[in-house]
Amino acid sequence: MRNFPAPRLARIILTAALTGYLSVTIINLVGTEPRPPQLLASLGCLGLIFLLQLRHSGSGARRAPVRQRALTLSAQALLTYLPITVFQSQWGAMAGFLAGSLLLLLPSRWAWPAYGAVGLTMLIPPTLEGRSVQETVYLCQSTLLTGLVVYGLSRMAELVQALHETRGQLAGMAVTKERLRFARDLHDLLGYSLSAITLKSELIHRLIPAHPKRAMDEVREVLTISRQSLADVRSVSSGLRHMSLEQELGSAQSLLQAADVDVRVDIRLGKLDQQVDSMLAAVLREAVTNLLRHSRAGSCRMEAVEEAGWVRLSVVNDGVDPAYRDASPDSGSGLGNLRARLRTASGRLTVSRGPADTFRLTAEAPAQPRQGLAAPRRGQRSAQDPAA
Repeated sequence: MRNFPAPRLARIILTAALTGYLSVTIINLVGTEPRPPQLLASLGCLGLIFLLQLRHSGSGARRAPVRQRALTLSAQALLTYLPITVFQSQWGAMAGFLAGSLLLLLPSRWAWPAYGAVGLTMLIPPTLEGRSVQETVYLCQSTLLTGLVVYGLSRMAELVQALHETRGQLAGMAVTKERLRFARDLHDLLGYSLSAITLKSELIHRLIPAHPKRAMDEVREVLTISRQSLADVRSVSSGLRHMSLEQELGSAQSLLQAADVDVRVDIRLGKLDQQVDSMLAAVLREAVTNLLRHSRAGSCRMEAVEEAGWVRLSVVNDGVDPAYRDASPDSGSGLGNLRARLRTASGRLTVSRGPADTFRLTAEAPAQPRQGLAAPRRGQRSAQDPAA
């Protein structure tokens, strides 16, 4: 990005090039020793052509109304061809400006034929003057070359301006993306942690009268969860958060057992990619959070299995209220966040309801996504989010 000229510099280069062509024409005209009225008139025409060309080379010229473009192009054509009757070949360089303007303002199917036609018209003045074939061809060629230079520099200035604006937009998008990452990570982390703290606090409240010793044990666990939550928030702010699926399975099992849920865990994992490990751990946290918030589960089965280079995490629980619907504005944002994350690692998330008010959440991802494994060929389940 640093190698591209700034928009202002691009416009300066364009203006300098146009001024250079203009000065060459002025030198040629002075060499013909015109009378003062003719010289003043020619300078006035050159000034008008220069202003018109600056307008045609502007970034918004192509988007101008058709009538306006037709008017300015017609004016430039008159200022180009009328002085040729007086100055002949010495005025021919201005035809290059007209050729460039035609390329800039007309649709492609008309622009290039018109551009070629302007170049061919420049064969006429030197022929009428009796100049050599070389001089005749040179005037035609220089006209076409000038048109290309004008067109190229004008487009360059426009593209540099667009690039400069896009860079600002990309910077804004990067900030927005980082904000979304921060909000998503906080949701994944604190939703689970706060649910665990709430559940254990309710348990402590029930245990204090009859089992104060066990209540103290639960208080220590709440303190541990609180400290871990604080550490997680700090790691989110630095963007260096890493979670372990196996550790989260153990934590989830302990938490659900404290809520009197019968838990069965099946873990058959190898070495996982760090990104996949953290994503599946976040999926598990969201699944447990939803289970505690939206169901009266009596049993839960959690399975984490690696097969054929793919990792499958499955959480199945009962106790789902079939009439439950979460109407809050943030309903479903957790699962939506997780789906977006899994897609970045070529994975997928599916949820479904089964018989007897059961709920199943399944997340699949390649164990080593850098290997570019193909997705499993088995039929994909419905990805519709039930209200759970």
